[in-house]
Amino acid sequence: MTRLFNDPAAFADEMIEGFVASHSRWVRRVSGGVVRNTHSTPGSVALVIGGGSGHYPAFAGLVGQGLAHGAAMGNLFASPSAQQIYTVAKAASNGGGVLLGYGNYAGDVLHFNQAQARLRAEGIDCRSIAVTDDVSSAPPAEHAKRRGIAGDLTVFKVAAAAAEAGYTMDQTVAIAERANHRTRSFGVAFTGCTLPGADRPLFSVPDGRMAVGMGIHGEPGIAETDVPTANGLAELLVSSLLAEVPDGVEAKSARVVPILNGLGSVKYEELFVVYRRVAQLLAEAGLEAVDPQVGELVTSFDMAGTSLTLFWLDEQLETLWHSPADAPAFRRGAVTAEALEAGDGGTDNSELDDAVTAIPDATEESRYGALRVLAALGAAKDVVDANAEELGRIDAIAGDGDHGIGMERGVGAAVKAATDAVSRGAGAATTLYIAGDAWADKAGGTSGALWGMALRAVGDAIGDSNAPDAAAVAAGVAGAAAAIMDFGKAKPGDKTLVDVLVPFRDALTEGVSAGKSLGEAWGTAAGVAEQAAEDTAQLLPLMGRARPHAEKSLGTPDAGAVSMALIVRAIHNTLIERTNIKENA
Repeated sequence: MTRLFNDPAAFADEMIEGFVASHSRWVRRVSGGVVRNTHSTPGSVALVIGGGSGHYPAFAGLVGQGLAHGAAMGNLFASPSAQQIYTVAKAASNGGGVLLGYGNYAGDVLHFNQAQARLRAEGIDCRSIAVTDDVSSAPPAEHAKRRGIAGDLTVFKVAAAAAEAGYTMDQTVAIAERANHRTRSFGVAFTGCTLPGADRPLFSVPDGRMAVGMGIHGEPGIAETDVPTANGLAELLVSSLLAEVPDGVEAKSARVVPILNGLGSVKYEELFVVYRRVAQLLAEAGLEAVDPQVGELVTSFDMAGTSLTLFWLDEQLETLWHSPADAPAFRRGAVTAEALEAGDGGTDNSELDDAVTAIPDATEESRYGALRVLAALGAAKDVVDANAEELGRIDAIAGDGDHGIGMERGVGAAVKAATDAVSRGAGAATTLYIAGDAWADKAGGTSGALWGMALRAVGDAIGDSNAPDAAAVAAGVAGAAAAIMDFGKAKPGDKTLVDVLVPFRDALTEGVSAGKSLGEAWGTAAGVAEQAAEDTAQLLPLMGRARPHAEKSLGTPDAGAVSMALIVRAIHNTLIERTNIKENA
């Protein structure tokens, strides 16, 4: 378990502060993460990597000369927000474009794509590489759906070396994609990990048993076996990877970089015992092990587990892999790096966190509507806070167990931002925009991106000129559903919050069209939402982190669907209270 922390909610920020204080030779802090504290070549491609905190040395430990130019650092096990990624990318940019690198998780994909679109809109050449090395998370035919685990290192190292060598953006992207295609990983776990302040691990494995095919966020494995000997584990790891040689690779006499990664609680000495047999098995298969890496490279707090990665080299990839690098957690060769002077070296966007957003003019009716928005958000916060532990438990059945924590962070930030906006005279739409941005920024993860998008869509529909009426609110909910399905690609039946949002939208629209008041129509739709959330228990997930563990979730409703149903019911209560106040006035 995680023993040393202050306020669990402040753990990630305090961790980053301590990391920067102890590694200032390599990195400096900017809004959203860290960037190099050394000069980079003007006009070169900048590699910006990122993901949730809790995996050190990924991702901040890989920032330095010859490796990444910056790392966007989300909350624990939650993707960084689009705003965090954007500000880190702006600070890291050298003028030759920005390549974003991240593990292939739904929240990361959503937020990195949003940041990419924003950077492109400003004229910055921005591309992305999503790492997909975990063979247990999808079959070969669905390689693009696989998640990224310890193979992040090979892709990031090669891409960074290419950028350092002066490759163009097209060339850098091509070599990163080739490295990703030639990287395969497979892992196991013996115990789950426990986040700061939690009283139980995200998942557990019975004593003497081993979860096979686990993920770095604590996702349960796809199978369970007895714990083997060190030799037996080596044989499982090697055989699982040699069963899938990348297309275009001639396995006989191939050169591979083996990476035996510890996930947090397996001792280095144990890893060396396992690697002893891994090396023998690779040699017996006719492979030449090049520059083996044994140690903690992508961790998961105190999880006891390990993964093996094989990086299948060609001449160009091998040259780039061996090129010099000097980062806090990965160093090789001789690197000459000139430290930045104070105020030098790119754009530090940390001031954006403290900037006061200008409040557009709004009518008195819309400012009154903003008070209703604030009341609705407050009710959402209360119900999320009361149910956060249960939402986490549901999510942990087949996911990573952080849904409750993420929702708490997001809705709490939304209420705080909305309160400030209302105090400064914001209208209903502006209040929703500011609250949505705060939700997405502080929650991170998939739910943060989607709820931020939902609030913005409702704001678009109601505006800052008129009092929000039933038709405008219904149109806003319809806009939210359309935006979420278009961006996240989920559809009804995929076991996501969309399974609640769509029937809620339909029922609300039908009620408003029939002439019902907003309170009446919302109440009916909330009942539909609650039933739809219950019905997700009989669905198998087809999207997100739960997808590889679909059978484990059968009989349990989707956490995102449940939280949405809870929130729409809580909001209905604020509409009833307002009606009662008017009737008793």
